Amino acid sequence: MTIRALEPGACLGVIAPAGPPKAGALEAVPAQVAALGYRAKIFPGCAGPAELGFLAASDAQRVADVHAALLDPEVDALLCLRGGYGCLRVVDRMDRELLRSHPKPLIGYSDITTLLALWAQEGLAGWHAPMPASDWGQPGGEDDRDRLGAALRSGCGPGWHRQSPELHPLSRRGVADREVCGPLLGGNLAVWASGLGTGTLPDPRGALLFFEDIGEEPYRVDRFLTQLRLAGHLDAAAGFVVGRFSEAPDATAVLAAHLHPLGKPVLAGWPSGHGQPNWPLPIGVRLTLDVHHRTLRWP
Repeated sequence: MTIRALEPGACLGVIAPAGPPKAGALEAVPAQVAALGYRAKIFPGCAGPAELGFLAASDAQRVADVHAALLDPEVDALLCLRGGYGCLRVVDRMDRELLRSHPKPLIGYSDITTLLALWAQEGLAGWHAPMPASDWGQPGGEDDRDRLGAALRSGCGPGWHRQSPELHPLSRRGVADREVCGPLLGGNLAVWASGLGTGTLPDPRGALLFFEDIGEEPYRVDRFLTQLRLAGHLDAAAGFVVGRFSEAPDATAVLAAHLHPLGKPVLAGWPSGHGQPNWPLPIGVRLTLDVHHRTLRWP
């Protein structure tokens, strides 16, 4: 599996499958996308009206926007406006045949983890990456936006290679002391755990599971990881990539207590997740994890 590169002038279909943007954020998106060398096509749900105070638009409208963006021959990739909450409400309404017959990369993270998981379950790929209404306009957000632009222009295929700048104490090479290869899956830990039992998570067997989160106390991180352990996801995985756990007390001890006894490779300190930097990661793509060199590479 690869993610094809997007040529200059390609069209990003902007959708809001989760929460609504703050005032003024949507209006800035076309210029932000243009700064990357692409065109933005804004789908109706991005402008609301918001529902229940936390949804960008009605469930029906948000699903319709995803389907319309997939069907639109002008759209080359789907760019999510922001996270928040809402994807779990509609994931069962997504037309899976439409996903398979009109494969397009999905771009987003946080609550978008639910849709990235659906994409991966259907054999499709996407980018776990910063989004315009929640990240690009923040101080330093232009750097993350530009990293996403570089990722879109290069795609993910032969020669793709990234190295973490940090040697993190949570990292372990595993009992076999070797590289492992598998599809990169995951995203936000709380969102991934909420998908257990719904039938919308991809098979974790042999996968590289990536997790990040924000604002979760260590006991809640423990709860999510315990859910995954009881569901068999931790035992099934070939290795783990740990991103940023931000705006909460340090959860390293809890993560170590769950992951180290498994004897599998753990590459921690990866610069992705809520906060900056937020490096784009290709979800659903088969990658090689090398803890010794702190790298992910294709394949």
